[in-house]
Amino acid sequence: MGGFFGTIKKENCVADLFYGVDYNSHMGTKRGGMVTLNNGNFTRSIHNIENSYFRTKFEADLPSFSGNSGIGVISDTDAQPIIINSHLGKFAVVTVAKVTNLPELEKELLAKGNHFCEHSNGITNQSELVSMLIIEGKTFVEGIENVYNRLKGSCSMLLLTENGIIAARDKYGRTPIMIGKGKNGYAVSSETCSFPNLGYEMDYNIGPGEIVQITADGFTQLRKPNKKMQICSFLWVYYGYPVCEYEGKNVDEMRFDCGVEMGKNDDIDADFVSGIPDSGVGMSLGYAVGKQIPYKRAIVKYTPTWPRSFTPPTQEMRELVAKMKLIPNKKLLKDKKVVFCDDSIVRGTQLHDNVNDLYRYGAKEVHMRISCPPLIYPCKFLNFTGSKSELELITRRVIKNLEGDCSKNLPAYATTNSPQYCKMVDCIRKDLNITTLKFNPLETLVKSIGLPKECICTHCFDGSSYE
Repeated sequence: MGGFFGTIKKENCVADLFYGVDYNSHMGTKRGGMVTLNNGNFTRSIHNIENSYFRTKFEADLPSFSGNSGIGVISDTDAQPIIINSHLGKFAVVTVAKVTNLPELEKELLAKGNHFCEHSNGITNQSELVSMLIIEGKTFVEGIENVYNRLKGSCSMLLLTENGIIAARDKYGRTPIMIGKGKNGYAVSSETCSFPNLGYEMDYNIGPGEIVQITADGFTQLRKPNKKMQICSFLWVYYGYPVCEYEGKNVDEMRFDCGVEMGKNDDIDADFVSGIPDSGVGMSLGYAVGKQIPYKRAIVKYTPTWPRSFTPPTQEMRELVAKMKLIPNKKLLKDKKVVFCDDSIVRGTQLHDNVNDLYRYGAKEVHMRISCPPLIYPCKFLNFTGSKSELELITRRVIKNLEGDCSKNLPAYATTNSPQYCKMVDCIRKDLNITTLKFNPLETLVKSIGLPKECICTHCFDGSSYE
């Protein structure tokens, strides 16, 4: 997905920018970048962070940065920030985006005489393309509205200008932007966990399509928010850090509530419950309360050296990293009937290996409980699954085996407790060698988030979305 951070102060901002961007590191793993503005001069640095952490790559660069304002990004797509000199002035831009109509927009812009300098993996850099759309406007607001009107997918952005930071949230608010207030200025971020230790307090939640200009003295609304919102539900399910909140709804509280609801309604006999680290832990703690059984750490993540499982570029390497970083506790597992809570099942390969290891270490029964419904539809807006084919989803492979066509009768398979749904879940259970398998229904997910269903993007579960 990706995350960004910006700050503008009445004093040097470099330390806040460095650590604020770092607090978004759980949101992406490919590129990191920072840019500051000092007396009209931009200083920029971009590094590959696929095999290293953000801080280790940027610490040596810090002496070269100066200024009272800056923006930075952790990106799962492009090298950024991009710096542009245009009729609007000189500005830097970072985005959290998925541009699904990039080839068409690229063709249009090239036909008008534009050119692109930045390329990532042989394709046009999304942030540079967004910047080209912005400078078609007579003002920054008009240019950003041009992005909203012509881009398919999603795009939230920060612009660093000589008049402050401009923050613009995706037109349907699929990704969040929050403003924090500090003693000597303001910060803006995708993640609220970047605020507390840097002395910022959550002050304002930018709405879908809203554009805000931020200075060291305050912020001004440049465009009112849209009425419709579809914020990604997977922010709570998987991406979000436990202490973060979106639309006022805390991530770990939501996961806990999902677990409580499932535990109350589960009739299996088990010795204890354990979470698959990290995103399954909050749910398992809630499940323990709802089911009234102990919580134990039967599988532990080795955190000192292993980054997140989607860091490596190939699926084979991701699976190896995922296996290496999780260590089962043989002493707790031996001869026990254990419930394991996890955030989701995407491809199923990682879970298959984990389950086999649990049996190898002596588990008598392995019961899997998943905090969200089965993933039926690939994401069109944030690409959180990274799927290049629908058949990478375990649900679609099962549907193909059952129907002969992976796209047949999808609404029935997405309906909790329908005959097709039950058959699909049982096939997944058998394929993964699990004693029992249950997914939280969509109604529980929505209730735990606490927002109206129409305000949450649940496309990957039920195929619903605004285009």
